[in-house]
Amino acid sequence: MRQVFVLFTFGTLVLAQTAQTPPKRETIAKPMTEKERKRNEARLKKELETPYKKWLNEEVTYIITDEERKAFKTLQNDDERQQFIEQFWLRRDPTPDTEENEYREEHYRRIAYANDRYASGIPGWKTDRGRIYIEYGPPDENESHPSGGTYERPYEEGGGSTSTYPFEIWRYRYIDGIGTNIMLEFVDTTMSGEYRLTMDPSEKDALLYVPGAGLTMAEQMGLACKTQRFSRTDGTHLGTGSQPLPESMNQFNRLEQYAKIFKPPTIKYKDLEAVVSSSIKYNLLPMKVLVDYIPVTPASVMTQITIQFDVKDMQFRDKDTTSTATINIYGRMSTLARRPLAPFEDVVTVTQPTEMLQKLIEASPHRIYQKTLPMQPGRYRLNIAAKDLVGGNTGTYEMVLDVPRMEDDVLSASTLILADLIEKVPTKSIGTGMFVIGGSKVRPRLGQAFSRSEKMGIYMQLYNFDADEATHKPDGVIDYEIVKVAGKDAPVQKVFEFSEDVKGLQGGAAQVTIEKLLPLKDLDPGQYKLNIKVTDKKRSPSQSLTQSATFTVN
Repeated sequence: MRQVFVLFTFGTLVLAQTAQTPPKRETIAKPMTEKERKRNEARLKKELETPYKKWLNEEVTYIITDEERKAFKTLQNDDERQQFIEQFWLRRDPTPDTEENEYREEHYRRIAYANDRYASGIPGWKTDRGRIYIEYGPPDENESHPSGGTYERPYEEGGGSTSTYPFEIWRYRYIDGIGTNIMLEFVDTTMSGEYRLTMDPSEKDALLYVPGAGLTMAEQMGLACKTQRFSRTDGTHLGTGSQPLPESMNQFNRLEQYAKIFKPPTIKYKDLEAVVSSSIKYNLLPMKVLVDYIPVTPASVMTQITIQFDVKDMQFRDKDTTSTATINIYGRMSTLARRPLAPFEDVVTVTQPTEMLQKLIEASPHRIYQKTLPMQPGRYRLNIAAKDLVGGNTGTYEMVLDVPRMEDDVLSASTLILADLIEKVPTKSIGTGMFVIGGSKVRPRLGQAFSRSEKMGIYMQLYNFDADEATHKPDGVIDYEIVKVAGKDAPVQKVFEFSEDVKGLQGGAAQVTIEKLLPLKDLDPGQYKLNIKVTDKKRSPSQSLTQSATFTVN
């Protein structure tokens, strides 16, 4: 075994060996060629000739957003499409914590109703009345004239009697995203049973093109001529003459309402939450994610979610002499069935003088964000979405978490954290802020790769030692071991080992904290494994546990 000189001073481990730095790896994303794009489009068109085409173009065609439709068309196989459909309905579920999805059930009930009530020469779901009913449900009021016939116009349409085609006027008191007192008029000008949504209230007038018939009050009084109806510029053929129309009849208001009414109903989720729920994986904004667990009680575990972005992957906007990059983060813990439990969102911003930007990338190539959530022991799903607000690139990440349970009267431990920074925090900052655990700031190193010029931090909490009855102190030992990870058939090379008494560490029997700094300047380049074995000698028989972590020295 190779001899190593070890010095241990107040939380610092020092050992000796040599190394050299390997070249950095660059990430290069190549766009698809025109030939590849056409090939993908042809393959997608063939794949969509499945039941999923019917789902997309018939069942949800009125309620799916343009973004969702575009995303659905990028999916590669039926498993992804099925998962997308599950998330599509979950995003619209008013009670996601229950088994029933009331929105989905109501949607298919409306389709069945539309097919039963509004079918003519085409299925009911394809008609205008069917579409509006499927999107917004039954109207609050329905003025129906199924046979047309004599009709007394209201004052705003010019008054007077006329004969009409079959028509209906639907009134909605309120539609989210559109407004209040929404009036929609459907007219069957072909007498075939197919009513069409119209913006012109005079379209139902069956005598519109009959000279001298169906005159309005203004026309009867000589204040207007019926031929003037066809020279109007507001998109109607009303016979109101110069009489001003009410605000609700304003042509721009009617055009705006007509455009909005045919849009899919709004989804209340924010854009990144939709990305999280869609199950579509993006890699235009790469990220690294690390999760650590710090038990507090048997029923509560502080779950630390650390996210790292490379500065070279961010897009900067230059203003004056300053460059700024901004990334929005949205994350969510959910059950394995994807019922949301604990969402979080934040912003990561990098600001630097433009002339110093390249030096920033070289000196500080990463940006790290951390969110701590108190979770009960159990199995969960973590989804994260991030969006570069300057470049528009989006990245997603998904993983399953097993939040551990700390049993009473059993020797337990937190996650073994390898950090690039461990330092004490001011009294007023204890327990608050990113990377803070108790009274220490512990910043994890994602990827667990260190340069030889750095010191590697080692942090771990130990729980439930059996206390000595006289001193109330724990009685145990901690053994540290570092081995170099070689090839499959190569012998294990132990490069460091050390033992210490638990009594000399911070804390008591209920909780002991390990905080060490390990200089790496004398380690050869390569991959290593750190093993920490903890033994409680007071228990009979003695209890022990082992935590391990691998790291790389560049």
